[in-house]
Amino acid sequence: MATVRDGIKLLWSIPQAMRVIRRVRPDVIFSTGGYIAIPTLIAAWLTRTPSLLWEGNVQAGRSNTLVAPLATHRAVAWRQTAEHAPWSGAKTTVTGTPVRELTVDRATARAARGLSASDQLLLVFGGSQRVRRFETALDGALATLLTEWRVLHVVLDGLPDAERRRENLPAELRERYLPVDFLGGGAMEAALVAADLMLGRAGASTIAEAAAAALPAIIVPYPFAGGHQRANAEAAAAAGAATLINDDDLTAERLLAAVATYATPAQRAAVARAATTLAHRDASTVIANKLLQLGGQR
Repeated sequence: MATVRDGIKLLWSIPQAMRVIRRVRPDVIFSTGGYIAIPTLIAAWLTRTPSLLWEGNVQAGRSNTLVAPLATHRAVAWRQTAEHAPWSGAKTTVTGTPVRELTVDRATARAARGLSASDQLLLVFGGSQRVRRFETALDGALATLLTEWRVLHVVLDGLPDAERRRENLPAELRERYLPVDFLGGGAMEAALVAADLMLGRAGASTIAEAAAAALPAIIVPYPFAGGHQRANAEAAAAAGAATLINDDDLTAERLLAAVATYATPAQRAAVARAATTLAHRDASTVIANKLLQLGGQR
């Protein structure tokens, strides 16, 4: 019954979207997907309103794939997406994923964190959610890991547990593990630039920002949500920009083995060069220019 009810609401939202478009009279509509894209893009097509549809994952979402043929133009983050219908063709531009501006100098960012030239910094970041899988792996790996690395861990609402984890470390290692609930006000940009290695999920923005920062990564894709993160992770790993570890396989031992492959500056530099091949630092500008172009047609 819920499915039927949602289907009726979705159909009813098409004339609602058309009324909004006729009242607002936008020059162009920009959609980044989700179920809201379905009535919006259908309404844009019916009212002949120019539209740009952006897809950030290698494996496009179902809603975006359904309405992609109706968009005036399509933007995709990955070349692999543009190789398959309905995303292929002249109406598609590979733009990459817009990222935050990484303008801070690396030496400045590292000095602000008290890092010496020989310090190695591992940034652990799970995107918008706390990742208990990372925490479980760190529980068994930290004592060994911290002898060679400093760890900056973004834990969101897991800060109390992380602080207990820190207190359980040998006294001489505690200051090398820094858990924080959030990095805002430019702190995340500085962390990306200062880090030597990242442990993260495989969301579109996470991979794009690591690439923009030329930051080698150990990527553990979120195993649900249609598996789109795995496709992102596989593309990054195939480019040589990351090490892919399945969520179920992320143990303390597997984490330590993966980190060991990034133990020297030379090893990290090779992966960093590969990461830059995925970077599209001008993605925001390319998308904005395309919107201006489409808006000028109306």
